[in-house]
Amino acid sequence: MRNRWMTIFMMIVVLAAAGVGLLNAAGNGPVDPPNTPGTTSSYTLNDLWARLNAGAAGAQSTFTEPASGPTSGTMHTLNEIMAAAPALDVANGATAATVANGKTFWGLTSGQWGLRTGTASFGNTYQAGVPKPGQITSFAAGDDGALQKGVAWPSPRFTDHSNGTVTDNLTGLIWVKNANCFSTQTWANALTAANTLASGSCGLTDGSAAGAWRLPNVREMQSLVDYERFSPALPSGYPFSNVQSNIYWTSTTNIGVGPTFAWGVGLQVGFVYGIFAAACTKTDAYYVWPVRGGP
Repeated sequence: MRNRWMTIFMMIVVLAAAGVGLLNAAGNGPVDPPNTPGTTSSYTLNDLWARLNAGAAGAQSTFTEPASGPTSGTMHTLNEIMAAAPALDVANGATAATVANGKTFWGLTSGQWGLRTGTASFGNTYQAGVPKPGQITSFAAGDDGALQKGVAWPSPRFTDHSNGTVTDNLTGLIWVKNANCFSTQTWANALTAANTLASGSCGLTDGSAAGAWRLPNVREMQSLVDYERFSPALPSGYPFSNVQSNIYWTSTTNIGVGPTFAWGVGLQVGFVYGIFAAACTKTDAYYVWPVRGGP
């Protein structure tokens, strides 16, 4: 009788073992114990925050998967990381044309977001190089057309951003593409029109807000002139629209003639208006061409 019960017991053990094997073979559940936590090399959220907050290089560290989650916070929150991250800055963000050639920077403007390299030339070690006037035809030995002195113009000279703005790659200034959005205005009205301009007007879709644009000073307005050309006196292939071969206001008051006068630049031949009979009184009506950017 005892042997009979022993035989039955052994049969149960064998059948149980066989059943576990069948379950395992059918994929209904592993019988092996789980693997120990793995390890890998990775940056942490703290490394990411430090990079965004202070530019820290960071270093990958060995990470071992924990057996259970943390009981208290050990990292920066997503809100803290987001606060340290750069954001779009259309009005004040640098462009390649405004950063010294070969210098890296983080672009904040639309179309130039991310790590970039500057292309601007600032005239060797001097603060501001004088650009070439553009004249290439010589009329006498030693004249401008023969020597062509000055900072060379980049190629292309202009970049059309397809959002109503054009960057002058020589100066880094950003101009409204439509050079006749406001028709003619008095000087005071010209200042107001430029200062209140924002995306949604004059063909702008660049996201700029009121206060980003301004009336150019006399040097900035004159920087567009190409003295090899006339009507208008602008570089060949310029991408602007509605350019007038007439006088454009500048924000610079003509102190020599009086505080009721301001300098104007004529784009028929590039003449700077401000000398006595050719002086522009601030109650005159001339064209308005807003600009933004610059040092």
